[in-house]
Amino acid sequence: MPKPKKEPAVPHRDSPRRYLYLVLIVLLLLAMAGIWFFLQAGTPRLPAPVVAVKPAAIAPAQMVDEQQCQGCHQAQVKDWQGSHHQLAMQEANAQTVPADFNDASFTGEGETTRFFRRGAEYWVNTPGSDGQAADFKVAYTFGIAPLQQYLIEVGEGRLQALGVAWDTQQHRWFHLYPGQGVNFKNPLHWSKPSQNANFMCVECHTTGYKRNFDAVKNSFDSQWNSLGVGCQACHGPASNHLQWAAKKGDLLHAGFAVDLKDKDATVELETCARCHARRAPLGDGFTVGKRLMDDYLPSVLTRELYALDGKIKDEVFEHGSFAQSKMAEKGVRCSNCHNPHSNELKAPGNAVCAQCHNPAGKTPYTTVDGRGLQAKQYDSADHMGKAGAFCVDCHMPGKVYMGNDLRHDHSFSIPAAARDVLKAPSYAESMVLIRGGEPGAAQALYDQLARGNLPAIQRATLLVELPNYPSQQALALATKDLSHPAPQVRESAVRAVSALLPPAERVALYGTLLKDPVRAVRIIAARDLLSVPGQGPAWDSAIAEYEQVQMSLLERAEANLNLAMLYQASGRGDRVEGQLRTALLRDPDFFPALVTLAQWLEANGRAQEARSLITEQLAQHPDAALLQHTQGLMLIRSGGTANAMPYLRNAVRLDPANAQYAFVLAVALHDGGKVDEATQQLENLLQRQPYNRNARLSLIQYYLENGQEPKAQVVMQSWKKLNPGDPALK
Repeated sequence: MPKPKKEPAVPHRDSPRRYLYLVLIVLLLLAMAGIWFFLQAGTPRLPAPVVAVKPAAIAPAQMVDEQQCQGCHQAQVKDWQGSHHQLAMQEANAQTVPADFNDASFTGEGETTRFFRRGAEYWVNTPGSDGQAADFKVAYTFGIAPLQQYLIEVGEGRLQALGVAWDTQQHRWFHLYPGQGVNFKNPLHWSKPSQNANFMCVECHTTGYKRNFDAVKNSFDSQWNSLGVGCQACHGPASNHLQWAAKKGDLLHAGFAVDLKDKDATVELETCARCHARRAPLGDGFTVGKRLMDDYLPSVLTRELYALDGKIKDEVFEHGSFAQSKMAEKGVRCSNCHNPHSNELKAPGNAVCAQCHNPAGKTPYTTVDGRGLQAKQYDSADHMGKAGAFCVDCHMPGKVYMGNDLRHDHSFSIPAAARDVLKAPSYAESMVLIRGGEPGAAQALYDQLARGNLPAIQRATLLVELPNYPSQQALALATKDLSHPAPQVRESAVRAVSALLPPAERVALYGTLLKDPVRAVRIIAARDLLSVPGQGPAWDSAIAEYEQVQMSLLERAEANLNLAMLYQASGRGDRVEGQLRTALLRDPDFFPALVTLAQWLEANGRAQEARSLITEQLAQHPDAALLQHTQGLMLIRSGGTANAMPYLRNAVRLDPANAQYAFVLAVALHDGGKVDEATQQLENLLQRQPYNRNARLSLIQYYLENGQEPKAQVVMQSWKKLNPGDPALK
């Protein structure tokens, strides 16, 4: 059972999907180059890196007992007591559990959970990973309002987040994923790796947390300095600060690695972002004093997480939303609006906004750029449209997550009705064209990237779209941003260049990036040059760092897959199969590793074993589109094209949004002589993804082969309107 450890060892759990999406997608992005080999067979205006300079004689700070802070910081402790931070994670007992554990039952998603007590202990009887009901002990509570979750002990040091939570407002049990079929076969089930709290959650609900995963034993010995988000979770280890307090010496930042009151808001924003952002970890915890992207890979404004105008869609935990805002650009920081110790607003209602948006047109904060503030009475019926309205109603619309938890958008955008007068932000207008694949999309994308005042997270997001609109101009824009001051932009620029240039031509561009001051940039650049040998000491160091990142995440199947890809690409083939099988040990339902293993076996003369592996798993998981698609491809490679077609069709039916499945089916239909059906598939695909270049190229070819030149010309002309500089048009 995880336990406190009074030694050095930070950061809130909100959504069980917090890392599911990022780990299954963002970490997989790191593996995409390696997977390719097989398939062929936020921060606002981030400045230069913050360097915490310490006198060489000062030993690294260590964690101390949080109670030692209370003697000198009584006012802060008073605010903190009873806050969501303090009570983020507690031992389950009569004082901390408000839920009904008096032999209560709840049935949802086809499973029944019973809540009961054994003496002073809290227990649940619920279906486990095998679908059989069993008794499990509740070890910890998670959160206090408007809902409370419970962490279940399952052995080997593992804590799992139960999918049934307690509504502290309506005093009822409810399921976090109603109507989504989350039973024991579903990856969102409480027993699955996606709900492992050691990896997903506890870091942001404790102070001084280390996962301490033992890859050999496949177990955790997780430790923390204290439950809840305490002083050192944000300020860092305090031993040197205590030394400073005793002697009042000249230690930098009074003995802390960073000064959260630094005039540069980035220091505070990145400290909060370690938990208040959608991000993937790059290690076990973080190092105080380093940049956010030394320890985490934050998400850009993806279409899955954000609406076209940047407003919240899925749960994103504030930072990515705020990083787009005008306020972030002007130097506003979290603590200008929120008391960081109580988590409450610094003023009630509209008064928190009126700190700056007032009749005087002045801000009380010296670190905030007040230029451009209008002297106006905003808190009035004239501005609001009615008396008693709130600023957040229009500028921070909310969405409910986890069943009953309302979260406000932090991009502070201008309401749609007002935009008609004030002119809609060109970023939002452009994204309608870019993601919709409409005429003028490429130029709209290029024009946006040519702007010099774009928030870094928006710029990084636009760079991700560049591969859909290749041209010499696109390459020039991506290349220029390899030296952008914001690490998130540099990281996205590498991804864009990777899609626009062959590996050998990237080498000359990545020299400085391999020595980048921020780890996320170094490792993405190094991984991108895997297929180009002999890069020198800088590349050797960066790729070793990439490998170390994966080694620090060995509890995740994704990291084991990444290592397998690395070993395959770097000539360590003897280690590939073992790493893939380890990935499946960590998560038997992680189908990307299963498919990669089958492809590895097939490529190494073990085709029958590969086919058996996929066939067996497909029998157990007939609704897995990836397995259906893989079975179809394997049959085609073995000469059974006719038998492959039902599987390829099933993949498209099960996952119609996957463009690759639809494209492969179209090619297979064409090669089988069903040209009309093939063109219909491509036409349907282009309706969903008008920017899909492979679909356009193939559709034009199929039309011409079929004597339908007018139709081919229509596709060609629409392509020219979309991206006239596309080299394929020549």
